[in-house]
Amino acid sequence: MIRNGDITISDVKRMVRKHWWIPVLTTTLLAAAGFAATLVLPKKFKSTTVVLVEQPTVPIDIVKPVVNDDLNHRLSSMSEQVLSRTRLQSVIEKLNLYPGNQSLASKEDAVDRLRKTITVELMQPMNGSDNRQPPGFHVSVTYDNPHLAQQICTEITSMFMEQNVRRREQQSSATTDFLSQQLDEAKAKLDEQDAKLAEFKRKNIGALPEEEQTNLNLLTGLNTQLDAATQGISRAQQEKVATETMLSSQESLWKATQTGQQNPETQEQQLAALQDQLTVLLAKYTPEHPDVIKLKAQIAEMKKKIDADPLPKANPAGTQTATHEPPQLQQLRAKLKQDEIIIADLMKRQNQIQEQIRILQGRVQASPLVEQQFKEMTRSHQSALDFYNDLLKKRDTSAMATDLEHQQESETFRVLDPPSLPESPSFPKPLLFVGGGLGAGLALGVAIMYLLAMMDKAMYSERDVELCLKVPVLAMIQNVDVTPVVVRGLQTH
Repeated sequence: MIRNGDITISDVKRMVRKHWWIPVLTTTLLAAAGFAATLVLPKKFKSTTVVLVEQPTVPIDIVKPVVNDDLNHRLSSMSEQVLSRTRLQSVIEKLNLYPGNQSLASKEDAVDRLRKTITVELMQPMNGSDNRQPPGFHVSVTYDNPHLAQQICTEITSMFMEQNVRRREQQSSATTDFLSQQLDEAKAKLDEQDAKLAEFKRKNIGALPEEEQTNLNLLTGLNTQLDAATQGISRAQQEKVATETMLSSQESLWKATQTGQQNPETQEQQLAALQDQLTVLLAKYTPEHPDVIKLKAQIAEMKKKIDADPLPKANPAGTQTATHEPPQLQQLRAKLKQDEIIIADLMKRQNQIQEQIRILQGRVQASPLVEQQFKEMTRSHQSALDFYNDLLKKRDTSAMATDLEHQQESETFRVLDPPSLPESPSFPKPLLFVGGGLGAGLALGVAIMYLLAMMDKAMYSERDVELCLKVPVLAMIQNVDVTPVVVRGLQTH
C-alpha cells in the first residue's frame, strides 16, 4: 500500500516480482511498432555537399577587396535570393519535381515544400585559428528520391556559386562607378579651386607671401638706386652750371672780339674767368679729366695771346667780322644741351624709381592681408586636392578589385565534395526508431507499474497496517501455506 507517493525498496521489489511482465511486454510491443514504422513511413534521402570559401589569389596587402562583408550576413542574403519563389520555381520546372501542380496555390505549396527540404549551415572556424570567418558551408537536400535529391543539391549549390560571383561583381562595379562619379565631382571642385587660386595670384602678383622677402630686397635695391639717381642729378646740375658759366664767358669774349672792343682788361677778365672755371672743375674732377685738360689749354692760349698782343688794334669801321661761332662755343652749347638731356633722363629715372618704390611699399603693406586670404584659399585648395587624391586612390583600388572579380581571382566558392548520391535513407532510421521504441516501452511499463502500485490498497507490512488502521500492531502472524491437501480421497482446505 502506497501513501502520499512514497515508495520504498520493498514496494519496488514487490511490484517487480508481481508485474515484471508489463515492462517486458510494452518494450517489446513499442520496439516492434518502431521497427514497423520504419517499414511503413515514406523514406527520405539526404544529399549533402561542402562549399569552401577560397581566399583571393592576390594578397589583400596588394589589392584590397571591395567586398569584405561578413560571410554570415552574405550567406543569409544569398539564401533569401536563392530560396526565393522565382528561383525554386525554375528548379521545380527543370526537374519536374511535383507534376500535376499547375494551379497558383499548388505552385506556392510546391515551392514551400521544396524550400523546407533545403538546409544551409555554416561551418565553424577551426579552434586556435586567427581567422574567425567560417571556412565554408554545407548544403543539404532531403527528398524522397536519392537521384532527385542529388540533382536538387547540385542546382542549389550552383545557384549559390553563381549568386556569389554576380553579387561580388555587382558590388565591385557599383563601388567603382560610385567612386568614379565622386571623383568627377571632386575633380570639378578641384578645378574650381585651381581657377580661384590662379585668379587670386594674378590679382595679387608681387604681394604673395613667398614674394615678401623678394619685395623687401627689391625695395632696398631701389632705395639705393634712388640715392644714386639723386646724386647723379646733383652732379649733372653742377656740371650744367659750370658749362653755363663757361659758355657765358666764351660768348662774351667772342662778342667782344666781333665788335672790336677787346682790350687788355677784357682779356684779363676772361683769363680770370677761365681760371675760376678751372678751380670749379678741379673741385669735382681730377687733373686728367678731359674738360680740365681742355680748359687748361684755353688758359694757356689766352696767356699767349695776352703776351703776344698786349694792345690789340681796333677793327676798322667798315671791316666785316665773322659771324660764325667758334668751335669752342659750339662745343659748350652741345655740352650744355647734353647736360640738360642727362638731367632730364636722371629725373625721369628718379620718378620711375619712386613709383616702383611706392608700388613695392604698397605690396609690402598689403602682404599680411594677402597672406591671410592666400592661406584660406590654400587650405581650401589643399583639402580639395587631398580629397581628390584619396578618391583617386580608392577608385584605382576598386577598379583593380573589380578586374579581379571579373577574372574570378578574388574570394570564390569552391565545391569541396560534389553532392552525394545517398544509398540509404536518412529517414526513418531503423536503429533510431527501434531504440526509441525500447525506451518508450520501458517508460510506459514503469508508468503502468507505478499506477498499479498507487491503485493497490492491500496491506503488506506493519507500516501499511499502522497507516491504514491508525492503531499499533501487537503481533505479526507468519504466512500460512493453504495449499489444498488430499487425504484419503477427500479434499480438505
